[in-house]
Amino acid sequence: MRIGIVGTENSHVDHVIDHLNTERGHDGARVVAVSGGPSERNEALRAKGDLERIVDEPGDLLDLVDAVVVADRHGGLHRAHALPFLEAGLPVFVDKPLACTVSDAEALVAAARANNAALTSYSALRWLPDTDALAAVAGPDLVTASGPADPASPHGGVFFYGIHPVDVALRLARGAVGEVEVTRLTDGVIARAAVGDATVRIELAFPRDGVDPPFRGSVRADGRTTERALTLDRHYFVPGLELFLAMVETGRPPVEYDDLLRPVRLLHAIAEAVD
Repeated sequence: MRIGIVGTENSHVDHVIDHLNTERGHDGARVVAVSGGPSERNEALRAKGDLERIVDEPGDLLDLVDAVVVADRHGGLHRAHALPFLEAGLPVFVDKPLACTVSDAEALVAAARANNAALTSYSALRWLPDTDALAAVAGPDLVTASGPADPASPHGGVFFYGIHPVDVALRLARGAVGEVEVTRLTDGVIARAAVGDATVRIELAFPRDGVDPPFRGSVRADGRTTERALTLDRHYFVPGLELFLAMVETGRPPVEYDDLLRPVRLLHAIAEAVD
C-alpha cells in the first residue's frame, strides 16, 4: 500500500511516517512520496522515513500512490488538494477538518460518491480510549465537549482546534444537527444545538496567557454524568490512521458521509458568530 502525503507542515505527518515507515506498524503500508517540493521540511521527512520521492505538486502523486493523506493545517486548502485524487478514484484521508466551509465539504463528499472513491476525515480525539469510554454510555440526553480554539488562527480560525471537541461531541450524539445557538463570551464561546435525542454543548476557550485548556468530554444519561479528560499519548494519532488504512483495504469508510458534514456545519455556525 503506497501512501502519498499532501501538506507536510502538519506534525501529524510525523506520526504517519513514524508509524508506517520507521516503526513499520502496519504490514505492507508505507509512505512513499510527499508533495511540496524539496523544502527543508520535506528533505527532513525524506531522511527520516526513507521516502522514495518528493514531488512539486499534489497532482504529481497520482501515478505514484495507492492512497493519499491530505494534511494541510488550513482546511481551506483541502478541497483543491483532495479533489484530484477522489476524481481518480483513490482513497483519501483528509486530516481535520474536512473543510472550512459547508460548500467545500459537500463538494468533497459529492466527488467521493460520484467516483466511488473512499473518503474519510476526523479528529484524532474521536478515537481516543477516553472517547470510547464516553461512547459506551447508552442514551445520553446531554453531551458536552470542551477545548481550546483561536478565531485568529492563520490555519482556519476556530476550525483548526475547534474541530476536536465538535467531532468528539458528534460521535457521542447521533442524528441531525438542529439550529445552533452561539453565546460569545469575553474569553471563549459556548454553542448549543439539539442533535438527535440529545442536547450538545460545545465550550471553546480562546487563547489566554499562552496556556491552552485541556480537552474534556462528558455525557449525561439517566441522571448520571460521566466525564473524561481526553488524554493524548505519543501514539494518539495511530487509531485513526489505522482506520484509514482499513478503509483503503476494504473500501468502507469508518465514518458515514453524512457524518462527515455534521461537524463542518456546526463549526460554520460558530465561525459565523465569532467573526
